[in-house]
Amino acid sequence: PPPHSHSDWIGPPDKHSNLRPVIFYVPPEESALERRLREARQENQACNQHFWARHNRAFRQEKEEFIYSRLKAKGLEMRDETGQKATLNAEEMADFYKDFLSKNFRKHMQYNRDWYKRNFTITFLMGQVALARALRWLRWKKKIVE
Repeated sequence: PPPHSHSDWIGPPDKHSNLRPVIFYVPPEESALERRLREARQENQACNQHFWARHNRAFRQEKEEFIYSRLKAKGLEMRDETGQKATLNAEEMADFYKDFLSKNFRKHMQYNRDWYKRNFTITFLMGQVALARALRWLRWKKKIVE
């Protein structure tokens, strides 16, 4: 982001995780509490990026293996006679999706628990930052009035 920017910048989706990376704005006089909030948000982003990149990579690999095994069982190749990639019908792919979700259920549950904990912490810190800013503003207003 340019030096005069005073907000977070959001980039295009990552090709592995499909998440949009965020470059967080760091104010020049960032308080310790604001820094904790920014760092918690950055950590949350890194955890999400890591999980979804790993998950999507496993998904694509297992999907390719599933398609290959089903086509092989039918006596077909990965590419048809025109060179197009062979596909399976929706019912066959539904079997894969169901199996993949069932196999990864525990990983998703653990991810969701961790995600909720991290987001609760972020929400709590956001409340503290908002309160600290409101009190700072009120003190500033009081000084002006006096």
